[in-house]
Amino acid sequence: MEWRLDGKVALVTGGSRGIGKGIAQAFADAGAEVMITSRNAESCEAAVKEIGERAHFEPGHIGKSEDSERVISATLDRLGGLDILVNNAATNPYAGPTIDVDMPRWQKTLEVNLTAPLFWTQRAWQRHMKEHGGAVINIASVGAFGTSPIIGVYDLTKTALIHLTKQLAAELGPHVRVNAIAPGLIKTDFARALWEGDQGDKVARSYPLKRLGEPEDVAAAALFLAHGEASGWITGQAFVLDGGGLIGFSRIS
Repeated sequence: MEWRLDGKVALVTGGSRGIGKGIAQAFADAGAEVMITSRNAESCEAAVKEIGERAHFEPGHIGKSEDSERVISATLDRLGGLDILVNNAATNPYAGPTIDVDMPRWQKTLEVNLTAPLFWTQRAWQRHMKEHGGAVINIASVGAFGTSPIIGVYDLTKTALIHLTKQLAAELGPHVRVNAIAPGLIKTDFARALWEGDQGDKVARSYPLKRLGEPEDVAAAALFLAHGEASGWITGQAFVLDGGGLIGFSRIS
């Protein structure tokens, strides 16, 4: 089956690089008109040129209410609808034990990784999806299913995002499906500190599939979840995409 999105409009937050850009590219290649947003207008413009003529951009800060309203309005006005929302933008300003996190970085992580997906979804629902239907895809993390001595705060927000996914799926059905993707280690600039050099090789060897993920791996899963026929009876689920990491042996061989 070829998963086409002809006639659909998608909005991808954090769409100028990494996983978000990979998803935007896959959606555009499948025939959708795609709006990407991030804080940096120049990065958005460069990404749109790479993705092609079906890509568009409206810069905005994911955590600012007025920016979400402006970006969603631009999507509706310029592209005529909003069928697919991908809440991809995330931040990780703090690394270390959760017990030692300071209030500003705690609040920033919650604002971007949890509060923003709720209110961007709320606006998409109110402005278009309540009447016309659609699909929401939240980008979580495999870290949601465990603990970490370094990125526990980030992982905590992703655990909450998965529960938010279930809650909204229950509330917005049957016309809007809400699902999440929980990637393992993906080779992006955002996660560079975790995979660059020998560390990445060690992680890859611990995965049954013996490689790290690429943005295209997440994009393929997002395309499946966005396609109304392919995944039309799926909602409230978190799809783990980690090369088998969660089921792999704990000892690195």
